[in-house]
Amino acid sequence: MKAAAAFFFIAILSTSVSAATAPHVSISNLAQLSVPLPFPYDVSADAGRDVDAALAKARIEHKLVLIDLGGNWCGDCRVLSGLMQLPEMQRFIEAHYVVVNVDVGRFNRNLEIPGRWNAAQDMKLGGVPALLVVDPDTDKLIDSGHIAALQDAHHMDPQTIAGWFAQWVK
Repeated sequence: MKAAAAFFFIAILSTSVSAATAPHVSISNLAQLSVPLPFPYDVSADAGRDVDAALAKARIEHKLVLIDLGGNWCGDCRVLSGLMQLPEMQRFIEAHYVVVNVDVGRFNRNLEIPGRWNAAQDMKLGGVPALLVVDPDTDKLIDSGHIAALQDAHHMDPQTIAGWFAQWVK
């Protein structure tokens, strides 16, 4: 699985000629993340309202929208959230994305959010975390086919994950 994931990312990153430069991640492996890991999903949030607000804000700020679909029960979701909270990652993400976390329970909540971009089935098949990168000006999903690329985050290299975020930014 690790070798396949590494090949997958090398293939994607080598084709993203106009991608932004990924931040240099201060940790060499995910075991170095601070614990306890965050619980990033608010189960009582109004996901539709939050996504609409993120799209509006991203349009104004000329950024992409990053919709993080997952659940607090998911270890990979929590690891990814912990990585995203590292100062260098947080600076990069805030410079390029408006982030909204959407609790999908155990694939039984807020499925209209990935459904809006015809990605609900891909999320169910690929697992969580599932990340939707949306262009707010066109309302198009720009990471189609790659939304579950980080579903095995806890086995991945932190710098590779940083590269995933950078590949969508021009």
